[in-house]
Amino acid sequence: MTGISRLTAAVGAIGLLFASRELCAQDTFRPEGVRIAAVAVGSIEGVVQDERGAPVGGAAVSALGATTTYSFTDRNGRFVLTLSPGPYLVRAHLPGFVASRGQMVEVRANSRSSSSIALHRTAATAPTPAPVLAAGIGAAETPAAAPTPTSSAPAPAESPATEGDDHSELAWRLRHLRRGVLQDATVPEAIVADELAPAAIAGGRSGAFARAAGSSARLAANLFGSTPFSGQLNLLTTSSFDSPQQLFTGDNLAHGVAYLSVGAPAGSNADWAVRGAFTQADISSWLIAGAYSTRGPARHRYDIGLSYATQRYDGGNPAALRGLTDGSRNAGEVYGFDAFTIAPAIVLTYGTRYARYDYLEGKNLLSPRVALTVSPTAHLRVKALVSQHAIAPGAEEFLPPGDNGVWLPPQRTFSPLSADRRLDAERTRHVDFEVERDLGAFSAISVRAFRQEVDGQLVTAFGVDVPGLPAANVGHYFIGNYGDMSARGVGMAFRTAVAGRVRGSVAYSLTQARWNPGEDLGLWLQPFPLTTTLRASRIHDVATRVETEVPETATRILVLYRMSNAFARRSADDDGLFDSRFDVQVRQSLPFMDFSTAKWEMLIGVRNFFREISADQSVYDELLVVHPPKRIVGGLTMRF
Repeated sequence: MTGISRLTAAVGAIGLLFASRELCAQDTFRPEGVRIAAVAVGSIEGVVQDERGAPVGGAAVSALGATTTYSFTDRNGRFVLTLSPGPYLVRAHLPGFVASRGQMVEVRANSRSSSSIALHRTAATAPTPAPVLAAGIGAAETPAAAPTPTSSAPAPAESPATEGDDHSELAWRLRHLRRGVLQDATVPEAIVADELAPAAIAGGRSGAFARAAGSSARLAANLFGSTPFSGQLNLLTTSSFDSPQQLFTGDNLAHGVAYLSVGAPAGSNADWAVRGAFTQADISSWLIAGAYSTRGPARHRYDIGLSYATQRYDGGNPAALRGLTDGSRNAGEVYGFDAFTIAPAIVLTYGTRYARYDYLEGKNLLSPRVALTVSPTAHLRVKALVSQHAIAPGAEEFLPPGDNGVWLPPQRTFSPLSADRRLDAERTRHVDFEVERDLGAFSAISVRAFRQEVDGQLVTAFGVDVPGLPAANVGHYFIGNYGDMSARGVGMAFRTAVAGRVRGSVAYSLTQARWNPGEDLGLWLQPFPLTTTLRASRIHDVATRVETEVPETATRILVLYRMSNAFARRSADDDGLFDSRFDVQVRQSLPFMDFSTAKWEMLIGVRNFFREISADQSVYDELLVVHPPKRIVGGLTMRF
């Protein structure tokens, strides 16, 4: 424990030393042709092909989401978009081709997502060439000029393939996009010129109706294309259950959830976003968060934000009211991180999170973090991480979810297992070393070793019958501290993309743990056989992730699955070597509800994961969640 604290101080001192010496110039650091290892951003890489599988060069590829940018394909049809984490609508456009359907691609921090886009030729004349960019580099090459069609050239015949195509919306959207990493890229004027013609909008028909349709389309394009805002609106219903039969009983209480996210550029090199969710049932609660982040390339990339959540319980479960004066709990968090590019291949990320929970005796929690990423070559990354992670019991009800989670405000109640026990925070000191190497364009493999020490490991239990209290249902759980733990382990992960439709990863870890149970040992051993879990000092853990897209039906599917031999069991009668957790999300696009850049989706998801796991959390955080119920979420999602 002392060694890790010294190592944390040493790494922090090194970071401050580098910052004080100012090794780089004060102006914007913009290396050309070098792949920078970025911790706070990700990328979308892919290829654009025609119906015969041949690469399409010069096609404009746009990404609309938390940030908005565009790029052009090179001679091999490849493109690269560097973006902040989040979901993005990716499309391709080129005169002479039918614009592609939008693909939703999830970008994760410090990782690459793949996208394969197919364009189909129309019966129109040959397209006007666009600037061609070298793959992954911002240097533009000017192709040979194409023949300019004269005014006497016959108009192309109306093609059924272009009927109802939204070229006008996309062309105007591209024209008003702010520039991203590829600052020298420009949108071909031919795209805008072709799209503004009333004949193109009205299908070549003349008369008052055609002029009116053309004017309306141009007005809508100007209104929605010029606005810098983007966001998401969710109207969802969620419920919890142990068995499918509970879904149809009166005891199962459904919660309606409204979620809204709005973001926009803040100047030319930053973005801001505000997100909030609200629910009303036996628990009245809401959660709101704001974030501000800068974009590269720059010496410093800042990521700051805050969140606040509150929960008020109006039900009659006395266990849920333990320790509450007015039936409410409140929690807030502020964080700030800086990704400092010391050299083209060296990035130091440092910062901290400060959280305050009003229901804890020690209300203030601090979680500092320092990470160093070194890229000796363009396809090799070496990462080191030192952190202290403090988490409050019940924090899952108040924290914003990760990149792939569905935003749900506090919907469950919790209390200590014994009325005379207080709730204390868990603190994890973590050291991690990882080597990652790219295997081709869309695959990578990594190997890591880690060590951590935990004070006050949390245990979470559903379905506990406490004497003198009513039986706890799936909407309430008991939580407390079990003891201290130290662990060390190794892991390996592999991720890849197949044919642009399937992206997946698999990770295996082997952990050796040693326990020092606290004074609450006897309390937890009464209702649960936790000794079977804690005797498994060698933890084998396998986590898989699969994302797939079906463009023919505009369907996206996400599956997370985790197996381990150390999940806590509800009773000694539970047999089997491994237990599991899962998360399944299906999003179906609703094209008949499209309007301008807004995209409607139907969402349905089922999961029994309890926590949003991060790399520096305790290995036992999810393992010591006893019998979590399944949660089902369904409703409509609109992205604009």
